[in-house]
Amino acid sequence: MRAILLSGGFAAIFSLLGTRYAIGWFSRHGFGQPIRDDGPTTHHVKRGTPTMGGVVILLSAVAAYLVATLATGGWPSVSAWLLMLLLLGCGLIGFLDDFIKVYTQNNAGLSSRGKMAGQTLVALAFGILATSFFADQHGVRPASQYLSTTHDWGIKLPLVVVLLVIWFIVTATSNAANLTDGADGLLAGASALIFGAYTVVNVWQNNQRCGSSRPTVVESQCYQVRDPLDLAVFAAAITFACVGFLWWNAKPARIIMGDVGSLALGGALAGLAIMSRT
Repeated sequence: MRAILLSGGFAAIFSLLGTRYAIGWFSRHGFGQPIRDDGPTTHHVKRGTPTMGGVVILLSAVAAYLVATLATGGWPSVSAWLLMLLLLGCGLIGFLDDFIKVYTQNNAGLSSRGKMAGQTLVALAFGILATSFFADQHGVRPASQYLSTTHDWGIKLPLVVVLLVIWFIVTATSNAANLTDGADGLLAGASALIFGAYTVVNVWQNNQRCGSSRPTVVESQCYQVRDPLDLAVFAAAITFACVGFLWWNAKPARIIMGDVGSLALGGALAGLAIMSRT
């Protein structure tokens, strides 16, 4: 629990101060947001607003998670590294998209095929690693080959089917988050609530984990998950990185998250859903 509190506290401070610095740096170097001419006229006032602020969210969340984990005597788990793969992998795709937009001052950015190819590569790398490797002492891997809502159910699916499901979840969720990022503070605010909820979910799963020595754990209702407490620490870092960013991103936004933030947050959300079996 101490790691969760430290992770959230560090992330809020890093993001709050880092975003303030980023606003000035991006403004001085001309990293302004281009706006589609055929979009809503109300969005035209945002032209030139510093963009790519999602870089601060990513760096703040990762740094806060690592500092909190190491400071409490822990070491990043396999599940956390996989979540980092999705967060930074999808963020890199968004960064390329944003950089092309800013460099060319054209809102087209990365082609849809290029974006989908990148998301597919990240999703399949995550899927293969999470389902085929890194079993713990109980044989539990980061991701399951079963369908799940709160627990696994049904029959074990062939690996190729599981990879297709994971590919769909990751690409759909990252693109959905990207589409959500259309109004000041909307995605940052929603993400803070969602990742905050996943912090609670993972703490609960850790307390009701299968194989736990706690007398309150009912074996038929326990959670067959790997590294839930470590995922809670990371989810808390993302939560408060979004909160710190929201201070500057709320209407009227002084900085825009950009695709680097929205695709990354969507990818991380997909990873938490998959690895928590929800």
